[in-house]
Amino acid sequence: MNSFDIIKTVRLTEKGTRQSEKYNQYTIVADRLATKPQIKQAVQELFKVKVVKINTLNVRGKARRQRTVQAGRAPSWKKAIVTLKEGDKISLT
Repeated sequence: MNSFDIIKTVRLTEKGTRQSEKYNQYTIVADRLATKPQIKQAVQELFKVKVVKINTLNVRGKARRQRTVQAGRAPSWKKAIVTLKEGDKISLT
């Protein structure tokens, strides 16, 4: 897997995480099969920053049903909370 396959998107603000200037954390949507070392390498390579720590969790997709008996499901995804070295930032502008 290359870096572009591992990192799907970066979310700068999200409820429930301590993302601010104080903690220097970013939420990343990663490939479901990617490991912590792969995510760390991809973030360092793509954004030219130093990663200190990574926490990952698999988010289960919500059950969906729209006026029918047939039920669907939103896709599951992997969330990675990346802590960067003090002074480093990810800018998406």
